[in-house]
Amino acid sequence: MDRKIRNLVIFLIFVISVAMHWNHFSKDLMSVHVWRQTQTQANIDNFYEEDMNIFNPRRDARGGTDGIFRMEFPLMQWMVAALYKIFGQHLIITRLFMFLIFLLTVLGMHQLLLVIFNKPKLALMGAWAFSFSPNMFYYGVNPLPDNFALANAIWGMALFFTWINKNKQLTLLLSGLITGIAALVKLPFIIFYIVPGIYFVDLIVKKQFHKSHFIQAVSALGFVLLPLLWYFTGIPDWEENVIVKGMFGNEVPFAELLDYYQHTLFSSIPELFVNYGALLFFIAGFYFLWKRKSFRNYKFKSLLALSITALLYYFFEANAIAKVHDYYLFPFYPLLFILVGYGAFHLYQSGSKIIHYLTLLLLLILPLTAYLRMQDRWDPDHPGFNKDLLKYKTELRNVVPDNSLVSVGNDPSTSIFLYYINKKGFTFEQDHLTGAWLKGMRNEGSEYLYTDSEVILQKPGVSDLLDKMILQKGSIKVFRLKSRIDKNKQIGN
Repeated sequence: MDRKIRNLVIFLIFVISVAMHWNHFSKDLMSVHVWRQTQTQANIDNFYEEDMNIFNPRRDARGGTDGIFRMEFPLMQWMVAALYKIFGQHLIITRLFMFLIFLLTVLGMHQLLLVIFNKPKLALMGAWAFSFSPNMFYYGVNPLPDNFALANAIWGMALFFTWINKNKQLTLLLSGLITGIAALVKLPFIIFYIVPGIYFVDLIVKKQFHKSHFIQAVSALGFVLLPLLWYFTGIPDWEENVIVKGMFGNEVPFAELLDYYQHTLFSSIPELFVNYGALLFFIAGFYFLWKRKSFRNYKFKSLLALSITALLYYFFEANAIAKVHDYYLFPFYPLLFILVGYGAFHLYQSGSKIIHYLTLLLLLILPLTAYLRMQDRWDPDHPGFNKDLLKYKTELRNVVPDNSLVSVGNDPSTSIFLYYINKKGFTFEQDHLTGAWLKGMRNEGSEYLYTDSEVILQKPGVSDLLDKMILQKGSIKVFRLKSRIDKNKQIGN
């Protein structure tokens, strides 16, 4: 393929992606999984505002503590905070950083397909289709560590197959390191170590493993110690986390699990990941894989092992993923689009003019079908939470000092409310706040109550602790809490 054509297609991906996201770069966080976005953005803001120690990620829902809460290794959040130190604290910097990660992921997908198949047209078709996956379109500018992990995992695998082709030790070392970063940032991506693992196991089985291969195996697999060390020290503190327990702690009925499986298979994968416009390519990928016996290629042993491992991961976490946590399925992305690229290429090369032009047409409409599927995201009238938080965020932030500890609710996410009012403190949900609980919050330093719940205001124990309302914006009321001194004076009177 002419290099100019390749560069033109990649440039078009960039231009079209910028155009599709243009109106969203300047928007605040909202829509699907906004709770996870605000949680991640809070980590970024707190690095910038409080402490740039990468080992001390902080959350807003901290009560009266220092807020340090270690989950995934916060490398991505720390990098964005470092940019804030240079350019200032602006959400658009986060979005632009995530968009850059998205573009690097597209280039990684192109490189992965190229080193696997050595067919430039196939690599371009797969990268084009990947860039207009509806979920990639949506998540590509949102602060999620899964995006960063995916980029590293794809490049790690691409570099590993590049090493197989060119046998350069530095390439193998970079592959192992980048894959380690992917798993460090998001633990499920540790499954990508199965790719080099199977390669070296296959050498052992064939009795072709020599002393020189030992150093290569250590280079490819040694960096797995990074995520293992981080998570083995951190996971014991993840109390009652369903992600850690997986199916071992399952309480979901079997019939409901079956509903999750069919939703993933018939809705999430074709609609949100692959794109309905590319579904024919995905199905064709299976067909041509079998027809051309491509699975006999030694590289496909590793890819088959990754596929099996990814499925085991999914079935282990299905109760946690349910129907909503589709970003947990990001490890499937390279496998899905290897098939999409492979299917699109062989349809294009089928010899039938009708199928040839149909393939081109389907490729061309992918940006449109992705946009149509996701056009209702980023809607300020339906942000995925109480829209008054978004509408009146400036007034809600300014009504009390920035360093005040506050109590907020209802907020089942523990992150959205505090993010929008830019405060630290305590959260409650489902009108569960009681007088005793609020008193405990006050005794730990809470000075104000933000709430959109009329129910809790009618509870005698709660109302007794409220001094006066200092602001009402829409459904949200802000109260000063009585201090313990005020309460003592009241008793004395």
